[in-house]
Amino acid sequence: MAGFFVENFGCRAARADGEAVSSRLRAAGMDEVMLPDAGVVVINTCSVTAEADRDARAFVRKTRRLNPEAKIVVTGCYAQRAPEEIAALDGVSAVVGNSHKGLVPEIVEGLLRSADSLAERKLIAPANLLQSATAQVWADDRFAHSYIEDAQVLPGLQTRPNLKIQEGCGNRCTFCVIPTTRGGSRSLTREKVLAQVRGFVAAGGKELVISGINLGRWGRDLVPNHSLAGLVREIVTETDLARLRLSSIEPMDWTTAMIELMRDFSPNRIARHAHLPLQSGSDSVLRRMHRRYRPWHYEQKVGALVDAAGPEIAIGADVMVGFPGETEEEFRETYDLIARLPFSYLHLFPFSPRPGTQGWELHQAAPVAAQAVSERMAALRALAGTKSQRFKAGFVGRRLPAITLNTPAKTVAQGRTLAISDNYLPVEVNEGITSNELVDLLVMGINSAGVLVCERDAIAGNLPAAS
Repeated sequence: MAGFFVENFGCRAARADGEAVSSRLRAAGMDEVMLPDAGVVVINTCSVTAEADRDARAFVRKTRRLNPEAKIVVTGCYAQRAPEEIAALDGVSAVVGNSHKGLVPEIVEGLLRSADSLAERKLIAPANLLQSATAQVWADDRFAHSYIEDAQVLPGLQTRPNLKIQEGCGNRCTFCVIPTTRGGSRSLTREKVLAQVRGFVAAGGKELVISGINLGRWGRDLVPNHSLAGLVREIVTETDLARLRLSSIEPMDWTTAMIELMRDFSPNRIARHAHLPLQSGSDSVLRRMHRRYRPWHYEQKVGALVDAAGPEIAIGADVMVGFPGETEEEFRETYDLIARLPFSYLHLFPFSPRPGTQGWELHQAAPVAAQAVSERMAALRALAGTKSQRFKAGFVGRRLPAITLNTPAKTVAQGRTLAISDNYLPVEVNEGITSNELVDLLVMGINSAGVLVCERDAIAGNLPAAS
């Protein structure tokens, strides 16, 4: 049977979906190969912006160019939002929305064997197929097959993989299409999460990232209700996982109990890293976005995290520029808030109107001029660059805990190893080390790419620790 290739776009939770698909296909005895050699190519899409949609379409075209015989399966948020649009693209064999993403491995397996196999396995009914000249489509608004929870997360191509424990979102921010593309909030059970963590540790895993579309809401839909803070404490106290990393958590979900976990268990068991989506530092813009916090709430949460984990904690944020009606004064409020907070990195992106959202309508009424958006993006990029460089420079001559990554062959041949520190800094070690190793490193400097240049030192324990 021909092999498969999976290309992932978007957030950590989406990547976790793609990793689960790959894991399931490998478990079924299929070979994961490079794009030009694949019999089936799975494109796991994002649709948070128009640019994300364009990237997905471009990858379909690239696949057709490099591998015209491959069967193309498009899944993810774009596939859920506009399945007919994707089905019309040349070369696409199947479109699988998030509502049916759990069936992707079986659909891929069927395509690899033969189209007839799908009907035999009753994965689809002939009445639901489009005309034979177009792609087969699986997508609805029930999200009954949206989880891929039975694939054990393992260290492999990703030494620090993502375990998605929560799906969907009910916040209804005016700019966001996620409630449409992923449905309401749903949680993986506590028992399954703990079983996944123990299985990861048993397979030799050292660092695991837990992720979700709205991670802080984990457990609220379960009976009885559970909290993310309670789950994290159980993971740390009841399993042997060496290091847990938390993915993006909304500001209002950094509860006192969550922040206390950082005080109690970082840096040894919980990575000193917190990502709090900001979107805007202007109160009036946040209200138009229907965000559930105000700038002063956000500032308080960041201060509490720094107090709990220390000033070496990496604080990151998503920031949206050019939301409909954003004035120069409102942008300045965002700039000033970012300037005074200890961010180590920012994910910056311009507002992109998504069809079907309230933001789309707001954009029609009060668009922000493209030139103003460009200038504001440039100002924030410069500010973010300065903050990132200052944060990194503070670790030169100090020790940082890190985990080694799968390093490209070219870098290995040069006697170097890539790693990432517990506080989310890119690292290059001046010696060859196998992947998936927890190491203490001495930071010697910063190279032109902004990567920390490090070495292991036998007497690292005598050095001042960054903790």
